[in-house]
Amino acid sequence: MGAQQAIAVFGEALVDDFITEQVVGGAPFNVARNLAAFGAATLMITRIGQDKNGALVRAEFERFGMSTTGLQADVKEATGRVVVERDGEGGHRFTILPDQAYDYVEAEPALAALADTPPAVLYFGTVAQRHPRSRATLLALLEATKAKRYLDLNVREGQVTERRVFESLHQADIVKVNETELQDLFNWYAHVRLGTQQMDKPELVAACRRLIRTFALEGLVVTLAERGAVYFDADGSVVSDFNTQAPERLVDSVGAGDAFSAVFLYGRAQGWDLALTMARANAFAGAVCGFAGAASPDLSFYQSWIARWQGGDPLP
Repeated sequence: MGAQQAIAVFGEALVDDFITEQVVGGAPFNVARNLAAFGAATLMITRIGQDKNGALVRAEFERFGMSTTGLQADVKEATGRVVVERDGEGGHRFTILPDQAYDYVEAEPALAALADTPPAVLYFGTVAQRHPRSRATLLALLEATKAKRYLDLNVREGQVTERRVFESLHQADIVKVNETELQDLFNWYAHVRLGTQQMDKPELVAACRRLIRTFALEGLVVTLAERGAVYFDADGSVVSDFNTQAPERLVDSVGAGDAFSAVFLYGRAQGWDLALTMARANAFAGAVCGFAGAASPDLSFYQSWIARWQGGDPLP
């Protein structure tokens, strides 16, 4: 893939602490690792500490063959850590710790990395914007590139304010939300309370179109967990895929939404039809629920998907 097709990813790289095991994570880093595993030119811009968890993150950069051009080291702050508690049914609860290295991403080296690898797409989220330092760096990156802007709207309690969401939406071209986050957007900006069980309900479609107009979006992606996903386009069209398949053994759903984003962005870069992209993104998101964390410990997992896609398999 040429430099003009590179995908830049800004945000947190951290360790998900499951108490009994530590797994490298962070939504942006999950997306970046998946993209790199697919063979996409991927620039991950983040910051880690000089500690044991930082070494785990660096090892993942190496394992996935990722450039470290955008990787910054902090001599003071610790590598990000999130305590994850499983509920026994595939769900999970997060405790996100404050004042982590990813809160202090510096602008100058980040801009240099971006100039070295000009992206076609810039992915960003909301958690890494909780501190003024990293937020200022993100705004500098957004100003420095004409890349398509993909916002993964992670509304984490105590981490993200409505004001930050509002500002982020105005910076985005394409926005991805889950059902809970969509309801937040409805409450804040469409001033309606709507359930999401029927995604084709006229009132819901109208509310989504209102959001798209309000924030001048190109598209809005709504992921529905095991029920699939829907894409609302600015032209009024709707593309949905409800054909999902659970893994043989459900371990946890950590990183499923990130897996969806990675395939969605990869498919766009490859020129896939939108309906096919949605189907493949859903299928891959379901598959990552079959192991702990968001990235497979076995890289052959990714090769099997690439082979399927390159082989023109009519199935996702």
